[in-house]
Amino acid sequence: MSELYRLLEADLAAAERKAWESLARYKFWMFGYHAADWVKIARRLGGKRPNPFKSLVHAGRERIALSGLAVAPGGDGAKESMS
Repeated sequence: MSELYRLLEADLAAAERKAWESLARYKFWMFGYHAADWVKIARRLGGKRPNPFKSLVHAGRERIALSGLAVAPGGDGAKESMS
């Protein structure tokens, strides 16, 4: 395993930790930043890995469906690319 790969793995873990910490403190903007960082790093590492935020996305979709809230344009879940 190369040094670059190890560094990216460490960055991936840090991005996930920071995302969850941000969400826990109601820092939604920062959660989005770190979650997107996780996705970007995971793509650079290649391969398939489970998205740690998948359950959160599903909870949001379920909440929308149960409450009858309107879905923003383009937010209909048409692109199901989450691992």
